Amino acid sequence: MTANPDLAALIRTIPDFPRPGIQFRDITTLLLDAQGLAMSVESMAASAIGPVDLVAGIEARGFLFAAALAIPLHAGVLLIRKDGKLPGVTIAEEYALEYGEDRIAMHADSCAPGARVLLVDDLIATGGTARAAVRLLRRAGAEVVQAQFLVDLPDLGGADALRADGVDVTSLVSFPGH
Repeated sequence: MTANPDLAALIRTIPDFPRPGIQFRDITTLLLDAQGLAMSVESMAASAIGPVDLVAGIEARGFLFAAALAIPLHAGVLLIRKDGKLPGVTIAEEYALEYGEDRIAMHADSCAPGARVLLVDDLIATGGTARAAVRLLRRAGAEVVQAQFLVDLPDLGGADALRADGVDVTSLVSFPGH
């Protein structure tokens, strides 16, 4: 059972997407609910380890939560995007996918050494993207004080992998399985 059944009830499950056996957790239904969205942001802000200088959001749904959290936390927003999507000088980090590799990037000048950063995304599964984001932020000299997710899929081990990397991890809702 999840810690926030009211929020979990707002997240639609789509079976067999994007392939058979996957239970896709669709947060767009929560985003459509003004009270659910507000409660999510308020809960995330209340559990933030602060103060933070920046809230780093992972493309694309992480941007929504990063921007919303930055306001009550009095922090800036740092965008972590797929490589090739940002103009100007960037630094990038590769990570493994089920079939191959991908890269994420951020502006090289977006994070001052010593900046305290809260990493945010909508969901953590295997943790590949989030772990790459932590490596990227640390390469820039940031202190990643916490990673927050709306949804955790604990059976896939991503949150535990981040914790093994020395990151405090919190989520509002967890669902068993894939």
